[in-house]
Amino acid sequence: MYERGYERAAADDSCRINSVLQRMKHEGVKTKRLHEGYYLRPLSSVSLTSPARFAEEVPIMSATRFIEPVVRFCAVITRHDAARHWAIARLANQWGHTTICSAEIPFEAGGYYTPSMGTGLQKSLIAVAGFTDPGGLADWKNETNQWEQEYTSSSQHEEERPLNLDPGYMTQAKLVLATTKDRDHRLYLRDGMFAEVTLTYVGKVWQHHRWTYPSYRTAEVAKFANQCRSDLRQHLKETRQFRRHP
Repeated sequence: MYERGYERAAADDSCRINSVLQRMKHEGVKTKRLHEGYYLRPLSSVSLTSPARFAEEVPIMSATRFIEPVVRFCAVITRHDAARHWAIARLANQWGHTTICSAEIPFEAGGYYTPSMGTGLQKSLIAVAGFTDPGGLADWKNETNQWEQEYTSSSQHEEERPLNLDPGYMTQAKLVLATTKDRDHRLYLRDGMFAEVTLTYVGKVWQHHRWTYPSYRTAEVAKFANQCRSDLRQHLKETRQFRRHP
């Protein structure tokens, strides 16, 4: 008879788990595989060597895992060459020298930014040197917001917002952007900042979603993303930081 509650065991070490499961099978204890790395067992079935031994060998709580470093980048959106050069120089000075720069990409966004930024906007994606913890995304967005305000107050452009900076990061599997605007597909970070998975790497192709801006669906962005991903994978191989999965 199964009780309503189940204990979940995180299979961090497949060899240990297989050994435990074989002993459970030998004693007639049924198990159910949920998905990769997790099992259910009846709470009343503690007839292995001892309950304490089972808890030691198969933890009932999932442990946090190593987080791979990411490639940090920033999208620079403007109609002014002077603003673009200023932003790239600021990125290099504050975050590290630039390593990968995309081609300039026309940025429309359905005309949403036209009243504040004008027409003929161009976007460039700028990756910086070093591989970093993705946990700083909200801080990066706050910092680039300050840079935008600084440039606006010191420049002579007529637009309300002559420069738009959108920081983000690249992992092996996704391109993530920071934003101040909440939507159904965005997750809150802190300090008024949200995160959006804009592109996903599936089947060796960068795939967009229903919310992905048109400029991020371009071949130029895919090329930039591939270059960032390649650099990241090389770094992970050299430093042996690939995340281990159960």
